[in-house]
Amino acid sequence: MSRIGNKLITIPAGVKVEVNGHDITVKGPKGDNHVHLPAHITLDFSEEGTIVVKRDNEIKQTKQNHGTVRALLHNAIVGASEGYTIKLDIIGIGYRASMKGDSVLLDVGYSHETVIAPHPGAKISVENPTTVVVSGYNKHAVGQTAALIRAVRKPEPYKGKGIKYRDEKVIRKEGKRAGAKK
Repeated sequence: MSRIGNKLITIPAGVKVEVNGHDITVKGPKGDNHVHLPAHITLDFSEEGTIVVKRDNEIKQTKQNHGTVRALLHNAIVGASEGYTIKLDIIGIGYRASMKGDSVLLDVGYSHETVIAPHPGAKISVENPTTVVVSGYNKHAVGQTAALIRAVRKPEPYKGKGIKYRDEKVIRKEGKRAGAKK
């Protein structure tokens, strides 16, 4: 039995969910998201403004799709009503970020500057030269854009220099000299 698939989805005020065959469109103040509804998965709308995702049979693939569709639909509703935000910190002497149009320009110790453009559904902003904020209505686009920015210079374990998520913990290693016996 799917625990995730059986959870109710509440529709907040200002969000409209439309089903057109196997395509679900979620419209809200932040943007529009689309979710594909696979075969043997149905949606039940209630009067209280909740959605229940149900499956028609007990085939393994249908059970797997049950929880996945519920999670994707919930992410689409949250994105359309509240949106998603990921903050990244840039650590290192001389490392900085700046805006170039709607893209971010990263200067993180390479001989060249790196430009990262946001995916559709995401937006990049620079609070200060060492903080980059990725926000948007599509959870996948926000996460993928943040991952591309982090991949330019991942945090290294000795000094902690690089680009890291705000809530990420970098496990530090001691160097050869610190571990040497006297």
